[in-house]
Amino acid sequence: MIGAPIPASGIADDERQNPVTGEGPDRFSPYRLFSRAEWAQLRADAPLTLDVDDITRLQSLNDPISIEEVVEIYLPLSRLLSLYVAATQGLFKATQRFLMAEREAKAPYIIGLAGSVAVGKSTTARVLKALLARWPNTPKVDLITTDGFLHPNAELTRMGAMERKGFPESYDTAALLRFLTDIKAGKKRVAAPVYSHLVYDVVPGEEQVIEQPDILIVEGLNVLQPARLPRDGTAIPFVSDFFDFSIYLDGHEDDLHRWYVNRFMRLRQTAFRNPLSYFRKYAEGSEAEALENADRLWMTINLPNLRDNILPTRQRASLILAKGASHRIESVALRRL
Repeated sequence: MIGAPIPASGIADDERQNPVTGEGPDRFSPYRLFSRAEWAQLRADAPLTLDVDDITRLQSLNDPISIEEVVEIYLPLSRLLSLYVAATQGLFKATQRFLMAEREAKAPYIIGLAGSVAVGKSTTARVLKALLARWPNTPKVDLITTDGFLHPNAELTRMGAMERKGFPESYDTAALLRFLTDIKAGKKRVAAPVYSHLVYDVVPGEEQVIEQPDILIVEGLNVLQPARLPRDGTAIPFVSDFFDFSIYLDGHEDDLHRWYVNRFMRLRQTAFRNPLSYFRKYAEGSEAEALENADRLWMTINLPNLRDNILPTRQRASLILAKGASHRIESVALRRL
């Protein structure tokens, strides 16, 4: 079933369904599958460093998250990532000793976060950022979204691609690759363009400057998608080549549709009413018209992008977080090393 979340169950690991294909058994899968309860046990003694007010500030519109979710899902994940980062830092030092090299600028640990529109990527990214920054070996954590690397609306209009915003061709992939190359090279200051959801466009002259973080989280729809390989065999990099770890936030197609429409209708009562909003026209019509427009945008833009470009990248992730109908993460799949 398209978009079906990874099943959670109490059955033995080698009897479960393959978390990528949905076919069982799981013992030959590249992933280890955990129920929510099993994953929660992996928190060990990791302390909870966020309170209710922190979590409220971090969550996005129509993407509820509870203390329970942070404790059972994100604390174990932050512990795992802290261990992975420490191991990577150790490998870097070992390589430096082997090469008898002078001290080089550190290369940030880059985490890619992918998933559909309305699945809750922004909240997940912000919660992870807050938790990871509280581990002693990663005090500096930055977050960017790939929205800033969308082509400006004027360019998309020239390309005839405004109705395909969010599809792979709507991004300035070359600019994103240059940004990630500079980050991995340890460059002291690397600028990323800034996107405004209010005006639905890249903001001219504005930038987000990244200054040698310990961890950089890169959030976007298509960050796990490989590029088309040239027929002449020329080597080309993928965005995901720069990731040390990647996460796919999964949800059932019907739930994603419902979450998207609910978010659209809430925005109609809030941000869309701003005179500067690109979507102000949707706040001025009737509720029935708004629902019709939300369904149309989902069916003609977001659903095709999910089916054709986003969902097929799920199996490329290091970790898959599968949500149930209430936005609650029900199971976790961790790629075997």
